Amino acid sequence: MKLQRPILVGGLGLSFALWLLDTLQDSFVQVGEVSLLSLIAVGGSLWLFKQNRSNHNIMLQEELPSDRATVENAISKAEAVVNQLASVAKDDTETKNFACLLQNQISELQAEIDRKEIQLAVTGGKFVGKTSIIQILQQNAVQLFANPKFYETAPLFLEGNADSKVLAHATTYDYVLFVTNGDLTDTEYQAWKQLNSTKGRAMLVFNKQDQYVPDERASILSSLKQRLQCDVVTISASPVPIKVRKHSSDGTVQEWMEQSAPEVQQLVEQLSKVITSNSQQLIWAATVKKANLLKTEAKTALNLVRVGQANPVIEQHQWIAAAAAFANPLPVLDILATAAINAQMVIDLGNIYQQQFSLEQAKTVAAEMGGLMLKLGLVELSTKAISTVLKTNAVTYAVGGVIQGISAAYLTRVAGLALVEYLQAQEISVSSGNPLNLDKLRQTLQNVFQQNQQVALLQGFVSQGVKRLVPASECV
Repeated sequence: MKLQRPILVGGLGLSFALWLLDTLQDSFVQVGEVSLLSLIAVGGSLWLFKQNRSNHNIMLQEELPSDRATVENAISKAEAVVNQLASVAKDDTETKNFACLLQNQISELQAEIDRKEIQLAVTGGKFVGKTSIIQILQQNAVQLFANPKFYETAPLFLEGNADSKVLAHATTYDYVLFVTNGDLTDTEYQAWKQLNSTKGRAMLVFNKQDQYVPDERASILSSLKQRLQCDVVTISASPVPIKVRKHSSDGTVQEWMEQSAPEVQQLVEQLSKVITSNSQQLIWAATVKKANLLKTEAKTALNLVRVGQANPVIEQHQWIAAAAAFANPLPVLDILATAAINAQMVIDLGNIYQQQFSLEQAKTVAAEMGGLMLKLGLVELSTKAISTVLKTNAVTYAVGGVIQGISAAYLTRVAGLALVEYLQAQEISVSSGNPLNLDKLRQTLQNVFQQNQQVALLQGFVSQGVKRLVPASECV
């Protein structure tokens, strides 16, 4: 359930706290005033600590680009990934076409740097007044100097809507007006944080303030400012008609509904100030955002292609490792025993991900991964799990070296999948001397191992291993 009105919940919480304090005073007089004051002090300190942490998170924002070079660098990085995608597409027509589309969009970004027209997005939930705000601002465009273009996004916070896509699209505009008609729910707060991730690119607009009594309006405004630590613009883009009553001297009374004038001057003034002082930086920031999104799209498609190339490499090396361990089973399985096989796999996977590993570097990577597996206890865990599965077939279980062989294959596979996931996430260049992030690699290994510990996956893998290592006649 969503908390639609945090102010109301806060008020109820405060009332409960006051009741509790009164009860404590009546029931536990012997506690004394000092203890009660201490309790209040501790509670207040915890609340302030929580507020400070919240405020700290809000303030972690990117800065607006300060120069043209920053934008050109972002476009260049996106272009490099798009070109990589085009180069690996080969005979994949769909990937080729997608890469071509992205290359055209990169070309368009070059022209975006010098764009003069400001583009503003207006977003928020349903029925918060987005359309009315755009109409009013267009009527007052002369006061905004730059005569910006306004775009209304799809409504947020509706069941079945992809809010993340709407918000991501909204951030590609130069400036965003996030409209609310009351205090923010947690969902709305998270949306605001995403829109406000770059300093100075979003404004919170509290619309329909005329629908609240003055005290309630002041409480909501105060809550928004304290919680978000930012300026909040209050407006009434389309005020509710008010009833007017006229008493005549003859005693008759006339009544009618009269439409009040919109109250948007504060928004117009604030928006004018933003556009006048930061128009070029806002355009640059939007261009950087578009370039980063293009890079992400290209990287996602590139990873799909690379995974298709990496899987056969991993499978080839896992069964080579299995055959080696099966032919010469060790008393205690050690992934380092297959270091040469894993080192070659590291080189092959590195080539796919354009990370040029030398043989010595590959051996180091394989040894580091093997050491991590031992420290994390993955060798022992995998051996026990595979032994449990093999016990269902007493004949196969008795064949010497089967456990070691399948365990070697399994751990080689985990190492390969972990390295693939690591290389996808880490834009490192081993050839230039950048070291491996062992903490990240350790976490990746743990995640991949857990994902591949499902019983169904293990049973399927063991079944494949048995077919490769044990002749059919021995299993009968």
